[in-house]
Amino acid sequence: MIAVPSDLDIAKAAQLAPLTDVAAGMGIGPHLLEPYGASVAKIRLEAIGELADRPKARYVVVSAITPTPLGEGKTTTTVGLGQAFKHLGRTATVAIRQPSMGPTFGIKGGAAGGGYSQVVPMERLNLHLTGDFHAVTAAHNLLAAILDNHLHQGNELALDLANITWRRALDVNDRALRNIVIGLGGREDGVTRQSGFDITAASEVMAVLALSTSLADLRARLGRIVVGYTRSGEPVTAEQLHAAGSMAVMMQDAIKPNLLQTLENTPVLVHAGPFGNIAHGNSSIIADLIGIRSGDFLLTEAGFGADMGAERFFNIKCRASGLTPDAAVVVATVRALKAHSGRHRVVAGRPLPEAMLTENPDEVHLGAANLRKQIDNIRLHGVSPVVAINAFPTDHPSEWQAIREVAEAMGARVAVSQHFAEGGKGAVELAEAVAEAAEERSDFTFLYPAEAPLREKIHAVATRVYGADGVSYTPAASRQLDTYERNGFGGLPVCVAKTHLSISSDPTLLGAPTGWTLPVREVRASVGAGFIYPICGEMRTMPGLGSRPAAFAIDLDDEGGIVGLS
Repeated sequence: MIAVPSDLDIAKAAQLAPLTDVAAGMGIGPHLLEPYGASVAKIRLEAIGELADRPKARYVVVSAITPTPLGEGKTTTTVGLGQAFKHLGRTATVAIRQPSMGPTFGIKGGAAGGGYSQVVPMERLNLHLTGDFHAVTAAHNLLAAILDNHLHQGNELALDLANITWRRALDVNDRALRNIVIGLGGREDGVTRQSGFDITAASEVMAVLALSTSLADLRARLGRIVVGYTRSGEPVTAEQLHAAGSMAVMMQDAIKPNLLQTLENTPVLVHAGPFGNIAHGNSSIIADLIGIRSGDFLLTEAGFGADMGAERFFNIKCRASGLTPDAAVVVATVRALKAHSGRHRVVAGRPLPEAMLTENPDEVHLGAANLRKQIDNIRLHGVSPVVAINAFPTDHPSEWQAIREVAEAMGARVAVSQHFAEGGKGAVELAEAVAEAAEERSDFTFLYPAEAPLREKIHAVATRVYGADGVSYTPAASRQLDTYERNGFGGLPVCVAKTHLSISSDPTLLGAPTGWTLPVREVRASVGAGFIYPICGEMRTMPGLGSRPAAFAIDLDDEGGIVGLS
């Protein structure tokens, strides 16, 4: 087994191309770039118009089977696939989300890919980048400050203190801030009430950034954000609080996508970072509007399994962007399918169980129901699936063959990809399969019509994508749905907030469970972003740190270089 250096060591040894050359390969001139140092640049929105006459790229979304808590390498696969097209004489652009620093300093670590399929500079990508997350945090908290000042100044809009939905945001894992009381002290310290913090990736402002199609659209969406309700149930918006204009000013640089590159100098658009289990979990529409005219292929990644990120990509992002996909990649790993057999327990931050590393293709077949269902979830939307077997050094060829047998029996293309250890050349077989799938006629379709009632939309996702028998609602959730439809929000798509560790709402149910009911305990409205999200189970919008978070290992060496980042 050939040892692969650490991700950080590989990234530091990268030979970066001048960003002007990377951009030129996309058809983007230097006048459209705003450099942030030598290795990162923002792209001005005028690029969308200037690229409009160029041919349209094949649009490919990368999704996955239901992951283990360790993740299954979607970003690494996306990057490796983007690099592979160069080996075929084709051009590709990669579009991914920006990592949140909460997970970077928590358990997950960074999100720049891995091995020889990384986005570089990985330190910049994982730590601040160009400050977009801070702009989202500041805009979010400006609205919170204006809201509380409105209450302090007399509450002219008659907001019900018991029905204020806007909290505060911070890009750090901090469980102590989940539920707080604000306004303690004297009369001049504000109105005392219960509130809390969400991580910035869960902020509606982040979802607004990801789903906006222009600066004007961003401004309009910010104005539609609902911060709470009056006692009679009328929504109160950021526009009514006179906050949206200032928020838009704070976001006018953040709306420009960030240009980076892979280890093999493939262009990468990094923009926005909405949570994958609370929000829609996809990078920005604006990045895609640029990338769709910048090469032969545009590869974008959707968070978690196909039941989550890909479903939202299809029914929320594509609905807002007007772009339609030509193919979808479903990343599968031996370890995840073995986990779905029910014979092993995988815990984030801990090594895999020794028994899981033993050659056992039968266990792969036992866990294959999840792969079959995720292939079906892609086909529900009329898109051709390609199964990417993300190869790990601990895998055995017989186990890859087991995955291939399952995929081919479903009529899906399949390829083993060695991009982690070999970079782009290790993903050539996958690139060839994706190119073939993308050349087929796509019959893309939404899962439900926009005009369908909200309960009908939730039922469609629950039964057709998750495999549930039906949906149950608490009395509070039913009242909330009725209120949203009465206030004119019924035409919005739905974004079901549930665990990413199961196709069901129960993280302990593996494979493709049946005979269960989706329990909706609460329903919230992200009116500015443009979706309604039912909450199923206990969903945390502010993560906490573990006993030994990644932050413990991150430091500066004697020369001022970053060490310990993964």
